Amino acid sequence: MEVPLLFGPYGAAALEHADRLVQYGANAVWFHGFSEPAFDACAKYELAACVEFKTFRADLYKRPDLVPIGVDGKPIRYGRLVQGVCLAQQEFLQETEENLLAGLRRFQPVGIWLDYLTYAGWFETPQPDLQDSCFCPGCIAEFCEATGVDAATPGEILDRHAALWTRHKCERIGGFAAGYAQIIRDQVPGCVVGAYVCPWEPDEYKGALTRIFAQDYALLAPAIDVFTPLIYTTKSGRSATWARTFLERAPGFVPAGRKVQLILDALDFPDSLLATVESPHPSWGIQMFGGAQVFGDPDRAQAFLTAVVRIRKAIAAGVT
Repeated sequence: MEVPLLFGPYGAAALEHADRLVQYGANAVWFHGFSEPAFDACAKYELAACVEFKTFRADLYKRPDLVPIGVDGKPIRYGRLVQGVCLAQQEFLQETEENLLAGLRRFQPVGIWLDYLTYAGWFETPQPDLQDSCFCPGCIAEFCEATGVDAATPGEILDRHAALWTRHKCERIGGFAAGYAQIIRDQVPGCVVGAYVCPWEPDEYKGALTRIFAQDYALLAPAIDVFTPLIYTTKSGRSATWARTFLERAPGFVPAGRKVQLILDALDFPDSLLATVESPHPSWGIQMFGGAQVFGDPDRAQAFLTAVVRIRKAIAAGVT
């Protein structure tokens, strides 16, 4: 399908400035869940309504039953920001699917970006706490059934079948992505299916993109139209050039035919955005996390417009 070129803020708070977004180059807004006020505002100001839909994330303090099990057989370490739940929890998975279906039956989003479509962890930090999971009896049993491996403990799996374990996790996440994408496309034909992804390259942190988070671009590509890595430089302890570097290297690991659209952080404005527009491989649109801060300031909003114009010109010129 033809993926529209979308620019704009992430966060419903930016809709406070909905009447001025178009004049500053925005034609879309991304917001959490199926928010009726957000859909109404987008319709009023002719903005593409794009939903951020959470998949494998919950308040683990309130739902300890969802905490994945680590190598030691105990619940993993987690804080407020950890994403990922135990994927053997069928009631939670069913509830997630029902919430997606209910939203799609009520609204007609231009796009849905699947969020937290990953195994457990957190990558928006300079020193990530990378833990192998999910080793509950249900997840181990599913691994053994899917692969034909006879293994009973985390140690045995990682010592003897580590590569197969990683592949299984990635296939599991890819399967969920395919299921959600099918629901979206059945209910709203032409809806863009995006995914927020860990912004690491495949070889970083000893392959943690797949080994820990189970996000394999090749396995996700059949379901996902647009990949959106979270390029948050300050939070991740990276330089402003990270955005450009990612775009330049993405063709080496993102399958052909799939778009890469960065989400940048207002905390990093404008340096990260300026680096993005310098890339010889343009981002297919831009999301701006915390965008209310940008569009609430005319000078910042003008800088966003300038970047949008440059990206559009590069794409129109056939720069890839």
